Amino acid sequence: MKHSFFRFLLVGIINTIIGLSFMYLFLHLFHFSYWLSTFIGNTIGCCVSYFLNKSFTFKSDKSFASSIIRFILVILICYVFSYYVGEKLALLLFTQLNFLPSIYGKDAAVLFGTGIYTICNYIGQKYFVFRSEPLVKEWNQ
Repeated sequence: MKHSFFRFLLVGIINTIIGLSFMYLFLHLFHFSYWLSTFIGNTIGCCVSYFLNKSFTFKSDKSFASSIIRFILVILICYVFSYYVGEKLALLLFTQLNFLPSIYGKDAAVLFGTGIYTICNYIGQKYFVFRSEPLVKEWNQ
């Protein structure tokens, strides 16, 4: 567990369980829209994510004030990009492959968006939010 990506994945498993649980809860039990369900689930997961990534994943000494704005910015950009692409990818896949029942399209979109989000979010958190060394120095190592 020396590399931050493995710690990030462990935190991500926790966030994914929490976030996806709430996404599907709001999507299926409360019949909220795709965007509202993913936004609420993602927001809940983000609260857990910030504190675990700051203390455990990146072991950052950045103050709350100096990192929270960057964290929120990365989260929002990753959210919009990832779930938009996930929705479009699922739509493309489910319209092209007629043997896939369209009833699962939104569920697939959530999963696709979550996968894309994980990768984009790691990059943003590591290199923009909790970066401890200058970016150029880190890349030269």
